[in-house]
Amino acid sequence: MKTFTYILTVIAILLIGYNVTQINFYAPFEGQSMVALITVFAGLCAIILLAILRVSKKIEQTIKKKS
Repeated sequence: MKTFTYILTVIAILLIGYNVTQINFYAPFEGQSMVALITVFAGLCAIILLAILRVSKKIEQTIKKKS
């Protein structure tokens, strides 16, 4: 599970990197730039959710060891 979350995090970072190059910074809310912005924010949300999942799994393991 740990490696799976790291792989998904790397994929999300790569998608963010690609989509940042697709944004027209002179008109970021028009056309394809809007799609790129939405994808960047979706990638950031995915990274945050995966980080929360890793922390919750770590807490779960700690609780199991103490019991």
